[in-house]
Amino acid sequence: MSELGPLTVRRVSPAELAAVGELTVEAYMADGYGAAYGDYVHELRDAAGRDRDAEVWVAVAGATGEPVGNVTFCPVGSPYRELAVDDTEAEFRMLAVAPSVRRRGIARLLTQHCLDRARELGQRRMVMCSDWRMSAAHSLYTGMGFRRLPERDWSPKPDVELLAFALDL
Repeated sequence: MSELGPLTVRRVSPAELAAVGELTVEAYMADGYGAAYGDYVHELRDAAGRDRDAEVWVAVAGATGEPVGNVTFCPVGSPYRELAVDDTEAEFRMLAVAPSVRRRGIARLLTQHCLDRARELGQRRMVMCSDWRMSAAHSLYTGMGFRRLPERDWSPKPDVELLAFALDL
């Protein structure tokens, strides 16, 4: 996809859920994490479940009207929250950008949307975790002001190490 046109962020539509789930899997697999993630692929693919129990937001290319990236924002009470410890912390997960359109600011746009959404809800801190191998993502987050929270690093299974990050809002 060479020309994206203007990008906008909006809630995913019901008609897009299956495609957004596939986009999420494609993004994670393009980075070579398939074997490590195993059954997690089912959760990545389940955009409908994520949107039911959290909020799935999509970055949409103006040129095509199609989602080119997505993120799951986990409000207070969402079972998708893994790192947030109280109702002052917001959390996002599963940020994914289609491999064919990376390095065009889509991940930054989606992250900024999550920060804005958290502020809108009156939360004071954004937390999130990222696989230790996702160095490009870590550069984006630290460049946006996130700092590491090593005391919250965790491992959902033996071959997956997740690094925790936070940004005070």
